[in-house]
Amino acid sequence: MKSTDLKQRLAAQAQAEGFAAMGICAPDATPEAAPRLMQFLEEGRHGQMHWMAERTEWRGSAAALWPEARSVIMLAEPYTPAADPLEVLSHPDRAAISVYAQGKDYHDLVKRRLKRLGRWLLDQAGQGEAIKVFVDTAPVMEKPLAQAAGLGWQGKHTNLLSRDLGNWFFLGAIFTTIDLPKDAPETSRCGTCTACLDICPTRAFPAPYQLDARRCISYLTIEHKGPVDPDLRPLLGNRIYGCDDCLAICPWNKFAQAATELGYRPRIGAPDLAELAMLDDTAFRARFAGSPIKRIGRDRFVRNVLYAIGNSALPALRPVAQSLMDDPDPAVADAAGWAVGRLS
Repeated sequence: MKSTDLKQRLAAQAQAEGFAAMGICAPDATPEAAPRLMQFLEEGRHGQMHWMAERTEWRGSAAALWPEARSVIMLAEPYTPAADPLEVLSHPDRAAISVYAQGKDYHDLVKRRLKRLGRWLLDQAGQGEAIKVFVDTAPVMEKPLAQAAGLGWQGKHTNLLSRDLGNWFFLGAIFTTIDLPKDAPETSRCGTCTACLDICPTRAFPAPYQLDARRCISYLTIEHKGPVDPDLRPLLGNRIYGCDDCLAICPWNKFAQAATELGYRPRIGAPDLAELAMLDDTAFRARFAGSPIKRIGRDRFVRNVLYAIGNSALPALRPVAQSLMDDPDPAVADAAGWAVGRLS
C-alpha cells in the first residue's frame, strides 16, 4: 500500500475512533524545542516539577527518544465544555475545578483510543513495523510536535490553538517506524490579541508565549507541594484544582467542536467548599476514583479548599477552617490558620 493511501485511511480511521484532527511530522521537526526547554529550566520556571529536568535529551527531541521512529502522528480529542467555566468564579462558596478534570481521567480515555488506532495501523502496514503511544506521561513535548504536524500553534498562553478546534482539546501521540507523508507546520495566528495574558489572575506570563509555572494556578494547585506563597493565595480565588481562565477567554473557541466522548461529561461540578474540606483520605479517594484529581492526594486538595475558604469572605465558613487547624498535615494546618485569619 502506498504511504499516501495509508495516511488517508489512517485519518479516516482516527476520525472513526473519535479524534477530531490528525497531523504527521518527522521526529526531528522541532529543533527549537530543546533550547526553549533549557532556557525554561535554567530560569527555574518549572518550580518543583523536577522531573522536567530529567531526561532532557529525550524531552527536547522525539528523535532521541526513539531513534527508530520515522513519523510522529499527533491527534486531537476535544473536551469542550458545554457551559462557561468562568461562571463558577462568582460563587465563592463553591469550588472551581478545571474542565479537563470534570470527567474521567483523560490519560486512560485517550490512550485506549491511541492503542486501538495504533493496532489498526500495524495491521495495515504489515510485519516489521512498530509503534509507541504517549499521552502526557512520557518525556514528549506534545505541543511543539502538534504544531510541527499542523494541528495548531502554541498561543501566547503556551497552550495549543487550532483554527478548527479552539483550544479545548487533548493531545495524543503515536510514534511509528512507518515513514508516512508529513504535514506542513502551523504558524501563530494570535495577532495582536492579548486576552489570555490579560485575564491571568497571577500574571503567570512574563511575556507572550512564555509561562512561569511558579505563578500559574494550575501548577500551584496541582503540582506544588507544601504551602503556597502567601502573596499568591488571595489570587487563587475559589480555584481549587487547575485554572481555565486563559483557555476560556480565547476568541478562537468560537470554532471549538463539541466533545463526543461521554467520559468527559462533567460529573464533579462545583461542590460546596465546606463539604470538600471535611473529606478524609478514604472519602477523598472514593469520591475522586477514576478522576485525575485523585493523584494530588487528600492533603494537597484540602489545602487548596482552605485557600478558597479564606478567599470566600464568608464568615459562616470560618468554623470549617477552624476544625482543621490541628490537621496532621502541616500544609493543611497552615492553610486552615490562614483562612481563619482572613475570615476573622
